[in-house]
Amino acid sequence: MKQGPLGETLIDCGVETVGGLEAGRLLSEVCLGGLGHVSFETSNTEDPFPFLVTVHTSQPVLACLGSQYAGWSLSGEDNGKKFFVLGSGPARAMGSSEKLFEELGYHDDAESTALVVEADKAPPPALVEQVAKACKLSPERLTILYAPTSSLAGTVQIAARCLEVALHKSHELHFPLENIVDGMATVPVPPPVPGFVEAMGRTNDAIIYGGRAQLYVSGDAAAAKKLAEDLPSLNSKDFGKPFAETFAAVKGDFYAIDPMLFSPAKVTVTALETGESFQAGHIDTAVLARSFR
Repeated sequence: MKQGPLGETLIDCGVETVGGLEAGRLLSEVCLGGLGHVSFETSNTEDPFPFLVTVHTSQPVLACLGSQYAGWSLSGEDNGKKFFVLGSGPARAMGSSEKLFEELGYHDDAESTALVVEADKAPPPALVEQVAKACKLSPERLTILYAPTSSLAGTVQIAARCLEVALHKSHELHFPLENIVDGMATVPVPPPVPGFVEAMGRTNDAIIYGGRAQLYVSGDAAAAKKLAEDLPSLNSKDFGKPFAETFAAVKGDFYAIDPMLFSPAKVTVTALETGESFQAGHIDTAVLARSFR
């Protein structure tokens, strides 16, 4: 931890410091705005990928979409070069102008806040100033945590977005967010790998082919059943091969990938009024093995 040039607090979770898995767990909880719990678990040790990161929150919409979702697009000059990141964490609800917050009907005011960015260096002063101004705070009241995808901490915090991905796709499917009462998700911890594309591939594959989410919803059981059927990643036309290969096939154009791919491999939705649970999707250890090799 150090003080930046504008007085902001900078916490390096995996660039010049090793960081580690525990740093990634704590970083994930910061992303959730303190509204969720992240833990490491162990499944059957005979499984090929038995070590898991599990997320739970009783405020899934606010924690996942209002904080953890990397929806704040930020850019600034860094020694004459463009520095671009997507911001996560509680600062979003204070300073971001994302349309999503209009839909959520939520905005925060606080004396200090934190922002998480996926980056291999600390953000430049121009970006820090932009965030502080948007949050109506002095830079001294802003903490920025950062880690690259290829680091241990970065790997964990991105894999820990499995529940957030389920919430985001539920939103895309027009399921009423106010009906999502509680939720949890778990994914295998992907091994870190040098190189952004490879690391991005493994963290996405952990969710797309190894992630499992459970949502507890109010409302009509038929709507819960349809949500369970529509949520899993296997419904995407791009399902079936490691994400890095899909990314290469579209020549690095992220937006050319079917957005329906970004969802957990297996989903259970429980309708609270009837007690019925609906499951769909499956864990694909074969693709995980290709990705994690």
